[in-house]
Amino acid sequence: MLDVQATALPGVLILTPRRFGDARGFFSESWNRKRMAEQGIDMDFVQDNHSLSAEVGTVRGLHYQTPPHAQDKLVRCGRGRLFDVAVDIRVGSPTFGNWIGVELSADNGKQLLVPRGFLHGFVTREPDTEVIYKCSDYYAPDCEGAVRFDDAAIGIDWGLEGPPILSDKDAAAPLLTEIASPFAWEGAA
Repeated sequence: MLDVQATALPGVLILTPRRFGDARGFFSESWNRKRMAEQGIDMDFVQDNHSLSAEVGTVRGLHYQTPPHAQDKLVRCGRGRLFDVAVDIRVGSPTFGNWIGVELSADNGKQLLVPRGFLHGFVTREPDTEVIYKCSDYYAPDCEGAVRFDDAAIGIDWGLEGPPILSDKDAAAPLLTEIASPFAWEGAA
């Protein structure tokens, strides 16, 4: 069984797979193409990524990859806890520039489905947080892009309790108004 929760951003979903537990721990099916297709989620993932952030307050994002290598992502937390964010950058979308955030943790088992046309980023809430995510296209450095995590026009409340830990690339990312989004809204998702 899979719990699928819609968000305020059409196409962005919170997925909570069922866990089967006993004294040893638990088992959970984090991805099953057939079961997802039964829920209307029809994606072909080709790459899995795994990141570790040692410090609380590590921000990664806001990232995207342009066509022809745009990516859908399915994000989950393998250890620790994070606040995961998606931002709509589909030109013409009624929710353009809007964001949603959800806490993903090893304990709650939630996953965030971030379709192409959305920025993605997260901040860690616990030390040694591991993030595992599936991508529907391969990493293509010539197609990668980013937007500043603290862009006031987007207004994400990251819940930071101190200065963020950022890569040099993320610290130098442009504002949303400084990029030409390659994504167009195609109507209801």
